[in-house]
Amino acid sequence: MYGGENASSSRQNYEMDKAGEDQFCRFVDRMSEKPDGMIRLFDRGDYFSAHGSDALIVAHQVFKTTNVIKYLGSSSLSSSIPSTSKNTSMTPRGLPSVDISTNLTKAFLRECLTTRQMRVEIYIPEDGTGGGKNHFKWILGKVASPGNIEQVEDLIFDNEDLDSNAVSMALKVHMVQGIRTVGCAFLDVQEKTLGVSEYVDDANFGNTESLLIQLQVKECILPSDEKRADVELTKLRTMIDRCGLVITERRSADYKAGNIEQDVSRLLNGGHTSTTLPEFDLKLAMSSLAALLVYTNLVTSPQYEHQFRLYRHDLTQYMKLDASAVKALSLMPNPQELGGGRNMSLYGLLNQCKTSQGQRLLGRWLKQPLVNLHEIRQRQGIVEAFVDDALARQTLQEQFLSRMPDFHRISKKLHRNVASLDEVVRVFYAIQLIGPMIEVLETLNTSERNKQLIATIYVIALRDHEDKLKTYSQMVEDTVDLNDQTSHNHVLQASFDPKLEEYKTQLMAVRHALDEEHAKVGEELGLDIGKKLHLEKHQVYNYSFRITKAEAGLIRNKKQYRDLATQKSGTIFTTATLKGLSEDYDRLMDKYNDKQRTLVKEVVSIAASYTPVLEALDNLIAAIDVTVSLARVSANANTPYVRPVLTEKGSGDVIVRGARHPCLEVQDDVSFIANDHEMKKGKCEFVVLTGPNMGGKSTYIRQIGVIALMAQIGCFVPADEAQLPVFDCILARVGAGDSQLKGVSTFMAEMLETATILRSATKDSLIIIDELGRGTSTYDGFGLAWAISEHIATKIRCFCLFATHYHELTALNQTQPHVKNLHVEAHVQPIKGGKTKQDRDITLLYKVTEGICDQSFGIHVAELAQFPESIIKLAKRKAEELEDFGDGANDESLNKYSETETDQGAALMQEFLQTWKSRAEVSLEELSEEGQVELLRNTATEFKERFEGSPWIMGVLKEV
Repeated sequence: MYGGENASSSRQNYEMDKAGEDQFCRFVDRMSEKPDGMIRLFDRGDYFSAHGSDALIVAHQVFKTTNVIKYLGSSSLSSSIPSTSKNTSMTPRGLPSVDISTNLTKAFLRECLTTRQMRVEIYIPEDGTGGGKNHFKWILGKVASPGNIEQVEDLIFDNEDLDSNAVSMALKVHMVQGIRTVGCAFLDVQEKTLGVSEYVDDANFGNTESLLIQLQVKECILPSDEKRADVELTKLRTMIDRCGLVITERRSADYKAGNIEQDVSRLLNGGHTSTTLPEFDLKLAMSSLAALLVYTNLVTSPQYEHQFRLYRHDLTQYMKLDASAVKALSLMPNPQELGGGRNMSLYGLLNQCKTSQGQRLLGRWLKQPLVNLHEIRQRQGIVEAFVDDALARQTLQEQFLSRMPDFHRISKKLHRNVASLDEVVRVFYAIQLIGPMIEVLETLNTSERNKQLIATIYVIALRDHEDKLKTYSQMVEDTVDLNDQTSHNHVLQASFDPKLEEYKTQLMAVRHALDEEHAKVGEELGLDIGKKLHLEKHQVYNYSFRITKAEAGLIRNKKQYRDLATQKSGTIFTTATLKGLSEDYDRLMDKYNDKQRTLVKEVVSIAASYTPVLEALDNLIAAIDVTVSLARVSANANTPYVRPVLTEKGSGDVIVRGARHPCLEVQDDVSFIANDHEMKKGKCEFVVLTGPNMGGKSTYIRQIGVIALMAQIGCFVPADEAQLPVFDCILARVGAGDSQLKGVSTFMAEMLETATILRSATKDSLIIIDELGRGTSTYDGFGLAWAISEHIATKIRCFCLFATHYHELTALNQTQPHVKNLHVEAHVQPIKGGKTKQDRDITLLYKVTEGICDQSFGIHVAELAQFPESIIKLAKRKAEELEDFGDGANDESLNKYSETETDQGAALMQEFLQTWKSRAEVSLEELSEEGQVELLRNTATEFKERFEGSPWIMGVLKEV
């Protein structure tokens, strides 16, 4: 992970004496208090250092050992630092410190900002020196966070492309007369986009949650709430925490939008006329944008002038997803979960992309499934075209896409004038691939309809980009020496500039003179210049001669030869002529390189004018890469995927034959059993799924969500046949976890997620609920599960799959005809010689069929988990006792009667018992036990006719 360097690479070499160490320790201790989730590093020139708690983090995460920790400062210093200091990092041994090489720092920062969601501060010496001997005054040089990596991007991604964009968002909530309006602004520097949106939200901020997911936001900026009394901000923070994003607070003054039009005008490219933009009418969103620009310092960075586009994001243009759905459907890899491989997430499974821009776009498509049926069918047609032609698919990936650079990253460097000539040439070679790519796309072996689609979406745009970039190619051919590619170190053609050509001519003349001197000395010494006398450019002595030690006597005591050094490789010497030529060569080479650098900057500046075209080309290459990747996965699956038939929102049923979960079916040693899904409007909208633990309930309900999402990004789906409507959102409630550090229990998290579902779902939504109500008592949990199920089934009336162990929920279909009971089958066979009902052999069949299952087989799962035998026996005995206490048949029989019949029957039974009790108490001392039984019998005879008129009592008596 960290470049293969180990702890031995650590150098503790600060060049400070004890007094200097003590001063530095005091400086560290006086620094402002560091918030949680932040790492501070000190840039010491050719390496970095970390101190205090940061040193421990680095030691554990980078070196995997604390042996690299050193301690700065005298042992007495720790006692002199006041105990009230908020930032005390000193220990009795001194200040824990560790240093990290630059390469290790790059990898460490990359992980901090992309995986661990941490903030970073990098300090530099106040006077601009390397932070060496006795240096203890430092200033903050660079800051970075998951949504704002601009200041460190060149450091951590200098030789690597970004896997995902760093998107930051600022939010502001305004509450008037019970209406909650949210204004948001977001920034994607990689794509050079500024976005705004303003909308009404519910109490749980469901729309905002969907927006965060759609835009793949990494960091949220919120107004500071010093009193912590703003209820809306508290709820907003809770939701953002649930999404796992970094929260940064800014003072309220940053949200003042007084100069926003002027600031935005400075950033927008020539295609915008800021005074006429309708986005400026969104006052709340503009307020958020003002805070975002202050936080990112975008306006003060000259390289971003006139580079951005501004647009208004419409929440309804994509399917809405909540954080629970992203987790339930395993859309993205979870960096905290080790093992399992890339196929444990849908992104990992579908990511057969060959470019970085393709990988970024795939992540965006997964978070932004389409809801426009026309656009979905267009994507499906493109994917189908690549599914049909395996040879073209392979050619595009191996010969073209794998050789495409990250145009966005190069464009950024070109615009900042920090790109190298090699990067200019990389773009040149990529442009040469466009023509052959077009030929492959035009000759795809697919239907005429798909060919026309490919031509309209891809070929026409590629031709346009190729035409616009012809002058770029000509510029490179005229200026760069494409024949000189030693170690990919391209140089400009000398003929490009008269002065450059002059220097090169002089260098060649000096080089010729060096060769002449070489030949002359070889002749004087009688040595073969190819084998015995070597002319070399030494790192210390520049151009010099080398002979073996055995031949060193040939130059001894000869004034024309100056002995420079004797090394293992031989004796190094020079002559007056060679020394002069060497100095001339170095002087001319410096001039040549200086001129080369100046001219390269001019070439880079010219290349920078093509960045709008290159960025448009980048988007197109990314789209081709993703659709080819989706086609490859669809065609190469063990059981090929099929193209789903989609219908408009609000129409059509869910009919999927032979459905499979795409991630699970590719796992090793898994023989996946396919199942059918059938949900129809008015007939079967709400599915209650029961069955044993580990029987496949969760897989069954989640796989339909995955299939629906894959269909709406345009991908084929893992099934034999699929027909689905377009869903406006997928909402999920799956196993909630504790957030105790944030004061949110398992049950509260569950209720928050469910509340979001109830407020956000429409009749066109898909709801997935797995085991609702487990975090509280059985009665409370069942009551909530029933009420929520009934609300969804009667009020929302969308497609819903509800997996549960509350078998009583299966009675819902008796009052709601569009509720259907399904169960996961299990084959149960009593064990021969078993003493209890729990002694049985259970085989899970993973097949979903109609009907109910009133058993969970939890003890069987405990046996599979290898619980101690004594615990298993005790569990079986207790389960048997509970079954005897309240047989399941009684519970089932109660469901046969209406609420009125049950209430009337219970009241009659209570009256009967009261009558018998009162009579027995009067004659208790006079009657024997047999007499009391006779009294009970007589009382029952009096009530017999009324009992026979109560269906509920007759049912109870029958079960007894």
